[in-house]
Amino acid sequence: MSEQKKEKIVGVKGMNDILPADAPLWELFENTVHSVLKSYGFQQIRTPIVEPTALFARGLGEVTDIVEKEMYSFTDSMNGDNLTLRPENTAGVVRAALE
Repeated sequence: MSEQKKEKIVGVKGMNDILPADAPLWELFENTVHSVLKSYGFQQIRTPIVEPTALFARGLGEVTDIVEKEMYSFTDSMNGDNLTLRPENTAGVVRAALE
């Protein structure tokens, strides 16, 4: 029998958990920012976390760091669409406004 090395699973570097002890402070911060932005007339827009890959390749250019290094793209096995987890939200907001 070969022994498999058990690797400890840890969070992704740079993606920190907000634990229960810290959550109230983050909620206070978020509510304060929301209140200030609302007082200046800003409103929320929430776009999907997944967008068509062409939106980013076309909007950001084919050879930017975002397109080359920061995008996770995949083909949807259900219908063959090329999709990308959004690397940033500008293109998605512009798409939503135009749509």
